[in-house]
Amino acid sequence: MSKTNDKKRTVQTFISKKAKGEKIAVLTAYDYYMAKLLDQADIDAVLVGDSAANVVHGFDSTLPITMDVMVAHTAAVARGAAKALVIADMPFLSFQPSVEMAIANAGRFLKEGQAKAVKIEGGIEMAATVKRVIECGIPAMGHIGLTPQSIHRFGGPKVQGKDKKSGAYLMESALALEEVGCFSIVLELIDAAAACEITAALKTAATIGIGAGPHCDGQVLVTNDILGLREGDFKPKFLRTYADLPPIITAAVKKYIDDVRRGDYPGEGESYHSN
Repeated sequence: MSKTNDKKRTVQTFISKKAKGEKIAVLTAYDYYMAKLLDQADIDAVLVGDSAANVVHGFDSTLPITMDVMVAHTAAVARGAAKALVIADMPFLSFQPSVEMAIANAGRFLKEGQAKAVKIEGGIEMAATVKRVIECGIPAMGHIGLTPQSIHRFGGPKVQGKDKKSGAYLMESALALEEVGCFSIVLELIDAAAACEITAALKTAATIGIGAGPHCDGQVLVTNDILGLREGDFKPKFLRTYADLPPIITAAVKKYIDDVRRGDYPGEGESYHSN
């Protein structure tokens, strides 16, 4: 069992852990209470992912979620995470149209959402935008490989980096993002060998894998997924489920319904009476 660390994590924690060869654990959260639970379990960082569009709001992609909704989720998470580094995911079209928009929206996550960093999807083509965001004092995490905001361009969730051309693009992108100042880069759905090479090539930026093999500096998963709180038959190869909460929740709710319908709840001990 890992020891609980009371020290507050920062972007420098990621850089330090990479230098020491210590693995980094990241999970998602979208509300105060889940963030508090993850924080108490000693998670290194909480990503307020645009995956909230899927697992909280029921959309079939991450594209519909807005800045206002993401800022609200981030603020709730920040109130619950006392130690973990809170990273806000910049949603679709919050940074792509212009550098000025990217800076303004990234700033909202720090100012209104109380995040300590933002995540920006895209490879070398987004490096100039990421550079300006960082120059404005906003720490940024990169994200390459399968980038969900570009899912229609990929034609679905396909593993990246399996061929020479794709591998070269990913390596070039990772190096460019590190050069402009990213403290970390998410590698999503990338061939394990390619992810290993990228991780070894980066000097300071910690790689956080999701479906990118065991050689990344750390890993991230969607908390709802590891708890079994996901609709349908979603079970990608990289996902390890640590709990199956739906049957437990359903059983508890059914018991409550039965108690109410039988008149067993509330009982005398759960009722208020005047003296």
